[in-house]
Amino acid sequence: MPIPMTSNTLYLVRHGENPANVNREFSYKIVDYSLNERGVRQAQETAAYFANGSVRVDAIFSSPLKRALETAQIIGAQTGHGVSIIEEFREINCGEFDGAPPTSERWRHHDEILEAWRTGDHQVSFPGGENYLTLLDRVRVGLERAVVGRNGQHIVIVAHGGIVTASLKDVCRELDPGVIQSAPNRNCAITELDLHTRGEESWGHLKRWASCEHLSE
Repeated sequence: MPIPMTSNTLYLVRHGENPANVNREFSYKIVDYSLNERGVRQAQETAAYFANGSVRVDAIFSSPLKRALETAQIIGAQTGHGVSIIEEFREINCGEFDGAPPTSERWRHHDEILEAWRTGDHQVSFPGGENYLTLLDRVRVGLERAVVGRNGQHIVIVAHGGIVTASLKDVCRELDPGVIQSAPNRNCAITELDLHTRGEESWGHLKRWASCEHLSE
């Protein structure tokens, strides 16, 4: 008997702005700021988008970091949903960079690692942190947790620019890498995809990348 396939629509929302964005700080666990004033406004505008009736929301999940959780809670307050935390949606484990001064040398090293991942060198790790294979594995686990027992639902996941941008090329099938490079994943941007699951296999189909049309700025 064939294994049935389930399909759900995911809205991957990057959190609103926080001091780490302004100061260009690395943030995985040690650095964990709340939203700043602009970030709250971005989250409120994103909440209005999901609450205006044109987009259905069945569930909301979030990274455990404050900037993501607060964004998700602002959305949930307008849509009438509670927020469930999924640890696997935490930002990239940048290891020794977390909490360290954001020097130009560290940022150069950071960008070199992400470029290595993008071009297929997946074993490269952040010092004391994770490599791409570990990152992708936990993203897949997080997505499985978000859609388990669901079919035909619309799910909001508030996470981070780094983890979403890095992993999308392998979460989605037949994805043109140029799409991701065509626009930055700004604070409170929405990436929409359909996630299909059959047994232990899952694959996504990208519908929108890093849309900011709902934001006033």
